[in-house]
Amino acid sequence: MTVTRRTFLGTLALSLSGLPFSARAEDAWPTRMVRLISPYGPGGSNDISLRLLAEEFGRNLHQQFIVENKPGAGTRIANDTVAHAPGDGYTLLYVAAPYATAEALFGKLTYDRKDLQPVAMAVIAPLFLIISADAPFKTLPELIAYGKSKPDGLTFASPGAGSQPHLAGELLFRDAGVKGLNIPFRGDAASYTELLAGRVDATLTALPTALPYIQSGKFIVLGVASAERSALYPQAPTLREQGFPNVAAAGWYGFMVPSTTPRAIIDKLQAEVLRALAEPAIKDKLTAQGLEVRAGTAAEFGQFIDNETKKWTTLIREAGLKGE
Repeated sequence: MTVTRRTFLGTLALSLSGLPFSARAEDAWPTRMVRLISPYGPGGSNDISLRLLAEEFGRNLHQQFIVENKPGAGTRIANDTVAHAPGDGYTLLYVAAPYATAEALFGKLTYDRKDLQPVAMAVIAPLFLIISADAPFKTLPELIAYGKSKPDGLTFASPGAGSQPHLAGELLFRDAGVKGLNIPFRGDAASYTELLAGRVDATLTALPTALPYIQSGKFIVLGVASAERSALYPQAPTLREQGFPNVAAAGWYGFMVPSTTPRAIIDKLQAEVLRALAEPAIKDKLTAQGLEVRAGTAAEFGQFIDNETKKWTTLIREAGLKGE
């Protein structure tokens, strides 16, 4: 009888202690190093902005946040890595815009969208419509008229099929009623070389890399493909202002985690991301990278991703686009 009683009490104590221990583990997060997965290689705006935020997270939470670059396959390698990681808050994805277009472009993926859930939206990278100062057109209406006068229409440089600059260009072609050909290049430098040589008509690009050409008078900015004018270059009118209300696109980044991650950890992560993005010094550093803070909660980010997915899936199917 004594043995039975002792066994019962020991089992009861063990089962009861398990619940508060689990709660304490979640409340104490992070207690060890956190991996932040970037879907691009070192040096780009995704990588640089993530490293800025990682440093801020580490200072505030007193743990090491390390960036791991897993580029390739249109961000799908990084997405897959986090989708199949343990849901313990120690592997985060710094998700990028191609996440919303991957399935429409490539078909069945190695992960399911249900395997990941949003934590917080972080920043956007506005896209500016750029032409060469030597081009035979100087305004958006003149560019479109020029394209309509040519049998093959306009040629647009982009960083790749299915990229946000490519898709924004396709939106413009569609709404302007002009033929267009996307010509992918590896990086902005190659696009700019072709633009300056007159071998492509225009490109949509982030501002920092193009700014020296703009300031030297080699490039002209025709507009920005944002819902509102960008604080990065407010003199550029939106394409919406110029008669194309549907032509809005931007690169964007935010945080996601495996869907099995406890709500307590997601809430703590969300609070930390929003806190960091509100820091003036962080905002200034992100602006210097051509990024605008667009902080959003998990719910807001989830709705944003759903809207982006619907919008671009429709365009991709209408245009018959396929990923490479």
